[in-house]
Formats: sequence, structure tokens, C-alpha cells
Amino acid sequence: MFTIDSFVLYVTDIHRSMDFYSKAFDCEPTLLSPTFAAITFASNVKITLKQSDTLTPTSKVTGGGTELSIALTDKQALENLYKDWRAKEIQFEQAPEESVFGINFVAIDPDGHRIRIFA
Repeated sequence: MFTIDSFVLYVTDIHRSMDFYSKAFDCEPTLLSPTFAAITFASNVKITLKQSDTLTPTSKVTGGGTELSIALTDKQALENLYKDWRAKEIQFEQAPEESVFGINFVAIDPDGHRIRIFA
């Protein structure tokens, strides 16, 4: 059986992305090298950030091709997080709305990666 260590998001500016995720998830990213950082904000998942201009081997993939999907316990928790993120001036692609799988909203990070929060 495999164990996933982390999900890697390619970013253009490691420090700008660390600041974003620190603000969004009230956590402290760990800079593992000048171009690589780790974020532990959930008990079973680690997100890592890798500066795209230093990839080995190089990649044509750029930011914005990923969506993190995060479940919250209920609608009130979702509404509270949305208000908190709006106050922190986080950008959104979608305001809270009901869909077939429940209420959800979509925020974006500085590189265009989508963060879908749902309850």
C-alpha cells in the first residue's frame, strides 16, 4: 500500500505563496530550501510549494491547474470561513452557493490554484 507524502503546487514566488497559505489557513509554512516549502494544515495532508522556475526536470505545467477540495463540518463553519477570508482580502472565483453536493465557494491562490470549500 502506498502512502501519499504531499501534493505539490507549482508557484512563481515561494514567499508570496507561503504568505498566502499562512494567512488563509492560520499556519506557518516551513521553508525546506530556498525554493521549496511545506504546509501542514490538516491532520492527514501536507501541501508543498515548489517554485516553478527551479523544477528538475523542468516542466511546462504552470500554476492554476489544481483544485484543493476541503470539507467543513457544516454551513455555519463555511460561512464563517468565507467571511474571514473576505476580511483577509483573499480572492474568490465563486461566492458561496448551493450545488448538488452542498454549499461551497472557490478561492484562488496567487498562482490561480483553486481552493474549493464545501459543507
